[in-house]
Amino acid sequence: MDSRAISAALLLSFLLFSAASAFNITNLLSQFPDFNDLNNFLTQTNLAGEINSRKTITILALDNGAVSGLSGKPLDVQRRILSVHVILDYYDAQKLARLSSDNTTVLTTLFQASGAARNQQGFIKVAQISHGEIAFGSAVRGSQFDSRLVKSVVAQPYNICVLQISSPIQVPGIDAKPPRSSPSSPPPSSFSPVGSPKKAPAPSAKTPSKARAPPAKKPKVVADSPARSPPKSADGEDDAAAPAPSEKSGASRGSFIGAAAVMAVISVFLAL
Repeated sequence: MDSRAISAALLLSFLLFSAASAFNITNLLSQFPDFNDLNNFLTQTNLAGEINSRKTITILALDNGAVSGLSGKPLDVQRRILSVHVILDYYDAQKLARLSSDNTTVLTTLFQASGAARNQQGFIKVAQISHGEIAFGSAVRGSQFDSRLVKSVVAQPYNICVLQISSPIQVPGIDAKPPRSSPSSPPPSSFSPVGSPKKAPAPSAKTPSKARAPPAKKPKVVADSPARSPPKSADGEDDAAAPAPSEKSGASRGSFIGAAAVMAVISVFLAL
């Protein structure tokens, strides 16, 4: 194979490899001991790999003293804070210097791309202040410009630029846990809307239901009741002892009295 063809193939392979991995933030920061702590934080929070996957990016770097305030915070909080210091575009010191001193520019950060930002937490503002000094601050309403540009650390146009800033950008509420939506609990089963009848509770084995109670006995007719005791007479004896006079006995008594009267009349005539 021609040596020119071999050289062209090697150059093409190198260019393809460089395009696939344009930079490595860990290797870049390892050359500067002042950013060892920042490099460790980026590795522990897995931000280094996400930064390396980008083609164009700007890092607002904090030296060992400025980043020490992140120690002791949970990893997720460290990740959110550091992702605010990663701008999703290429800005070197010269590009920032060209910004008008009368305007404030809002820049998008990696925290906004994460989807966890609320309100304007995923944006930062940059402007020139007195004597051409460049300042940074959170884009959340009411936030101040609390950080200053110190110097340019390293730049690879137009892929990555590392700029040192004086202090972390303070983002209101970034330390708080994101709210979780709690599912609405169903109303209790005993609740019934106004105007709707409540269902009777199911009968249990211990408490018999009224619906299953045996039917009430019909009251007995007093005249037909053989169990009724007969009324007592004034002398205490039961009236039941003397049989009630019937129509036949009354008739026989009347006929007996009439016969006696006739015999008495006959006796009187005979005596005369």
